Amino acid sequence: MSLDLDAASRRALKKQAHHLKPVVQTGAAGLSEPVLAEIDRALFDHELVKVKLATEEKQDRRAEVEQICERLGAACVQQIGRTATLYRPNPEKA
Repeated sequence: MSLDLDAASRRALKKQAHHLKPVVQTGAAGLSEPVLAEIDRALFDHELVKVKLATEEKQDRRAEVEQICERLGAACVQQIGRTATLYRPNPEKA
């Protein structure tokens, strides 16, 4: 189940993510289990992360982001080109 964000939250997260660099990059194999595990760890540690997608086609990149969000319970804050910004709150930090 992916996380839903309202417009105000999405806008605030975009501001926070502006200066961030991608912390995870998918490879030629796409979304393998180790890549998903690394994204999961990054979301746990930072809550807000950028992921660089290696897929060529725009529709495939969108499908990958949707798959990441579904599998990890995250929300896509924004996707610009091959870079997706993902957010998942850490329950331990609350």
